[in-house]
Amino acid sequence: MRTYRVNEIFYSLQGEGLRAGTACLFLRFSDCNSRCVAATHGFDCDTEFAAGRDLTLAQIIDELRRANARCDWVVLTGGEPALQVDRELIDGLHAAGFKLTIETNGSIQLPAGLDWITVSPKVAENALRQTTANEVKYVRSHGQGIPQTAVKADCYLISPAFIGPAIDPAALAWCIQLVKENPPWRLSVQMHKLWGIP
Repeated sequence: MRTYRVNEIFYSLQGEGLRAGTACLFLRFSDCNSRCVAATHGFDCDTEFAAGRDLTLAQIIDELRRANARCDWVVLTGGEPALQVDRELIDGLHAAGFKLTIETNGSIQLPAGLDWITVSPKVAENALRQTTANEVKYVRSHGQGIPQTAVKADCYLISPAFIGPAIDPAALAWCIQLVKENPPWRLSVQMHKLWGIP
């Protein structure tokens, strides 16, 4: 029976992007195909995604319902969820009454059927395989410019880098200036860090 390597399942608020503030169930998958460090990406990855448990689709649905039986939005995240998300998972979660949003680095083409796609590239533009999205979001440190993105999206977002749990003031000021100089880009801050929630 097919299993998925899951790091954690929890209930919280979406902390960034156009859906910030929305109550969601989070299905965090283990493993990633990118290693984000300040020297190469302008920021260090702050998510633990190495640990995990092998769960069947039925076990995932059961844990999602136990986390919150009334919430129908599930955020597929990681690590890199596209390493594991397949049509069986998408169809099974839809059949269980869930709507699905995914946060991906765009390095793997996604299966059809997702309800909301956020691409946050961590690879060179020519290496992107998911080039359509509802929103595309780039994390920027001070001095990093607006990218010439390969992703066609409904909304284009710039997010300032954090230093540990705190926003980098220089990165925030820089991103505000980038947005002022480059409409239609928008500012997106990782609000869950400011709110102090997972």
